[in-house]
Formats: sequence, structure tokens, C-alpha cells
Amino acid sequence: MKFLNSLKSKNLSDKTCILRVDFNVEEGELIEKSPRFISAVNTIKFLNNRGTKVVVLSHRGRPNNQQPTTNNRQLSLRPFIHILYKHLKKPVYFTDLDEKNLREKIKNSKPESIFLLENLRFYPGEDKNDKNFAKKIARLGDFYVNDAFAFSHRKTASMAAITNFLPSYAGPTLEKEIKHLNAAFKQHKKPLVLVLGGVKISTKMGLIKNFWNRADYFLIGSAMADNFLLAQGLPIGDSVYEKEMVPFAKKLLNSTHSTGSGRVKIILPIDFAIQNKKILDIGEKTEKQFSEIIKKAKTIIWNGPIGQYEIPKFAKGTYAVMEAILKNKNAKIIIGGGETTAAISKYRSAVSKRKNVFVSTGGGAMLEYLSGKKLPGIEALK
Repeated sequence: MKFLNSLKSKNLSDKTCILRVDFNVEEGELIEKSPRFISAVNTIKFLNNRGTKVVVLSHRGRPNNQQPTTNNRQLSLRPFIHILYKHLKKPVYFTDLDEKNLREKIKNSKPESIFLLENLRFYPGEDKNDKNFAKKIARLGDFYVNDAFAFSHRKTASMAAITNFLPSYAGPTLEKEIKHLNAAFKQHKKPLVLVLGGVKISTKMGLIKNFWNRADYFLIGSAMADNFLLAQGLPIGDSVYEKEMVPFAKKLLNSTHSTGSGRVKIILPIDFAIQNKKILDIGEKTEKQFSEIIKKAKTIIWNGPIGQYEIPKFAKGTYAVMEAILKNKNAKIIIGGGETTAAISKYRSAVSKRKNVFVSTGGGAMLEYLSGKKLPGIEALK
């Protein structure tokens, strides 16, 4: 795999880069504060500083491969013109892929020019990984850069097929993700603690399996924990759970003493915040229990909020985990998932000052990578 950083000493003023980024931020999260957006801006600056013209590609939401209409116009990337201008201090030319003479306009533009293509998911060829569609995009530039780790688990034309037509590189964001996630799996220090929350255990099943013989503790919160409570025969009221995952949870609970050390790997909440017969957060005793384990950890991987953080009074558990993580200055810490980063947005300034904390831009991509799966967007670069 070739990395964009290998070109940092070269003059690229006569080149045009097709840059794949990810502007598909979590609902409710400020675009400009999103790690995905910040990373994209930094990569555009990297390219512009070397004189390169940049054609920016991204998707947003799921518009069902239809051109902008009254119903899906909010998924257009047009609003990003002004946001990018604010951060890049230069004009951004917004265009549709079918615009007449687009290739000539890009070719005749000045070095460092920036073009933003409309939401790729408005075109049916994108999700189909259509080679003809990929070739149409590739004709606009001289080389391709994938800097959209968060979307690299999807086999689409702008992630996979396009690499058949242009010299292709992994961007700085993608390079950092691979480096940090590989280190967390292969070179971690112990105790290794995984903090897992969110709604579905099914999306994290592969991660749990892949780390089962490596992790010292799995701290389980949010609706994920309900499956384990039910597997123990405990009442959960009207709380959310996945019926088909309860046997898997029971199997894990029966294996928690198999480490040889006698320690229980899975740590479940011992008290709760409840409303309308639903468990919506962990309680104060669990906060202390989780915090004590986090304090002693040498490697921490966190994916998924610990409660229904959208409601302030049920965000306490998530905040307690974040504060415990910030107090641990010696551990290698990886935080990922769109909901997780949105939930801890008020700690963003504190996190940015910590060299031992890496915030992944990926949610599903991070989970699949740490599950040991091969991501199509990364495999295509090889």
C-alpha cells in the first residue's frame, strides 16, 4: 500500500487529486467539530500546499440513488461550499458529475483549485461499485487518495473500483487509523480494557470474539448490557434487547472464568437509572466500578455510549467513563463510533490535548477492522 505522505517532498502543482473523504457526520453533531470533517480539511490543505488541485468526493445519508428532490435535497453537499471556504480561506467550486465540460474546467483551473462533487449516493453507480461510473470520476484527475476510513468497509465505486484506473494512495487519516488500530490489537499493553455500549450487541460480536483471548475486561453498558442481564435470568422490564443475541451473551458469561486468572472478563452494571420501566443508564455504583478498572488499564478501546446520552440526565454514565479515561495519563486509549464522539463532544478540547488518546473517525469501519475483517476500501489500495 502506498501512502500520500510519500509525496510530501514532491511538487504536485501540475496534478489533480481525486480525494475521497467522509462528510457523513452523526446526526446532531456539528459538522465543523466532527473529526471526519477536520481530517478532510487537513488533507486538502496538505495537497494544496503542494500546488495540487483537489476534487473532493463524499456521500451523505441515504438518498436512494436519486438526484436531489424536495424530499432529499437536505442530503446535498452544497452547504459544504461555505463551510469549507471558512476553513480553507479559498473558493470551492461545487459541481455535478454530469456538468458539461467538467473535465476541461478542472484541467484549465489554477493550481490549488478545489472542486466539490455532489453527493455520490445520488448516482446508482456508486453503491453498485460500477466500474464505468468509477472510470467517469477517475477521468477528472491524475491520482486517487482514500482518506475516508469511516467508509472503507463499504465496497463502492469511489472506494474500490476507482483504484483500477488511477495511481492510488492512503491518505493521512487512513494511515493513522491503520497504525493506531493495529497497535491496539497487536502491540497493546495489559491490562487491556474494552468499554462497549450502544444499542446492538450484534454489531460488536465480531470485536468481542477477536479480543476475547486478549482483553482483560469488557465493561458493558447501555442496551448491550440488557442482553447479558436477560441471559442471567434478571428482569429488564421494557428495556431494549436483541432476542437472537441472548444465547451468545449467555455463552460468553459461561466462559468468563476461562482466562486462568480467575477474573471475570465481562463486567455488567450493578445499578441503573430507569424511566418508564426502561434501563437508560448505569448507576453511581457502576460508575465507580467502571472507573476503578479504567484507572488501572494500560490500553483502553471504547466504542458506544454507556446510556441514552441524548437525554442529559441519562448521559452521566458516559461522562463518568470519559472523565475516568481523561484521568488515566499512561494508557493508550482509542475512542471510536459516531455516537460515542457525539456523546463526548463537550470533552473535545480536553481530548485534543492528550497525546495518549486517539479518536477514530470510524464507527462500523472501526468495529469491522478490529473484528479482523478485511475492509474493501483498504484492500483496494493494496
